[in-house]
Amino acid sequence: MGMSVGSSDGNEMCDINTTPLIDVMLVLLIMFIITIPVMTHAVKLDMPRPTNAPPPPVQPEVITIEIDFDGTVLWNGSAVSDLEVLEKYFRVESQKDPQPELHMRPDKRAKYDVVARVLASAQRNRMKKIGFVNVSEFAD
Repeated sequence: MGMSVGSSDGNEMCDINTTPLIDVMLVLLIMFIITIPVMTHAVKLDMPRPTNAPPPPVQPEVITIEIDFDGTVLWNGSAVSDLEVLEKYFRVESQKDPQPELHMRPDKRAKYDVVARVLASAQRNRMKKIGFVNVSEFAD
């Protein structure tokens, strides 16, 4: 490695050689990276023991209510004579624990009035799990 102290015209050169400074900085950086402890991203949790596991949930009973185009209401396949009998069924079923699920299957030609009365009757008797099944046929 050569070093020039001055130029041919007689002026002095005042530049500092930064190569050794950069070498020392790189060595310090590598030593710093090596000595840093490895970061762990684990979270310690105190999980309950399997002996205290809750019992599996009980599957609720499913009641299918079909409403035909002529206004006939079917409770699990058997015809219901009138709305008062349907209200009695709802009162008995709402007292059960867990409360059964109601799966409504109205015909797409059924009158809205009949479907609304059945839903209102279920709501009056505190039935909470009500759903419509097979509604894809109404997309026509």
